[in-house]
Amino acid sequence: MTTFAAKQQEIYNQRGFLSALPVLNETELSEARHAFSELEEELGEEYTQYSLHNVHLQYSWVRGLTNHPQIMQVVKAILGPDVILLDSRFICKYPILKPDIQENEEGENKPGLPFVAWHQDMRYWGIAGGPVLSVWLALDDSMQENGALQVIPGSHCAGLLPHRQATCPGNMLSVNQEIPKELVQADEAVLCPLLAGQMSIHDGFLVHASEPNTSQKRRCGCVIRYVPTCAYPIQDPDRPRTFAATLLACGMDQFNNFSNKTT
Repeated sequence: MTTFAAKQQEIYNQRGFLSALPVLNETELSEARHAFSELEEELGEEYTQYSLHNVHLQYSWVRGLTNHPQIMQVVKAILGPDVILLDSRFICKYPILKPDIQENEEGENKPGLPFVAWHQDMRYWGIAGGPVLSVWLALDDSMQENGALQVIPGSHCAGLLPHRQATCPGNMLSVNQEIPKELVQADEAVLCPLLAGQMSIHDGFLVHASEPNTSQKRRCGCVIRYVPTCAYPIQDPDRPRTFAATLLACGMDQFNNFSNKTT
């Protein structure tokens, strides 16, 4: 491991995330954005907002994102040489507010705008035996005004926190859950702005969220999740699921914990 990779691993282990890491060059970004715009035109924005799930199995350009050398270099530095691609998803926050719609008197956003509540990925994944690493690869600039990722540094060290049904409408999480506000140290939150083509990564136990898009600019990103080959699925009675899209991302798999995995 290089000195730089070792430093990345040290910071990641302490804080639970890394941000603003370069991935796509201008040509790669342009090609990815063009390919995504074709899906928007074909399927419609309501679908592409959250329903493009595991399309790395359908589209070679998405598969290319999941095994991009810049991503894999960082993933291997954190998880080791033997890694499984667990899951992928596009998440888009489209501009909702029009210029003539203002904030309410309290300065809060209009209710119902799409947002992501404070949560931990491990609450949903049913994985044990190894960490889950999530990548957010930005196809658009991801800034505060269009709902960039927010994280609580070091919160991954606290283990799994209780989750409950979210009370505010608009939560994009598919099971509409959130960590109770009294358990979230929101005053310690750090914004993770990204330029298009950059990525952030975070640990599956890291507490994170994102606010609504109140700008006139789309915020689109590809979320990719990886686990070391020693990880394995467990039964989750609250959310039974299968891992039908796993692939060997790099290295060798001596465990075969994901029987449907292909190379």
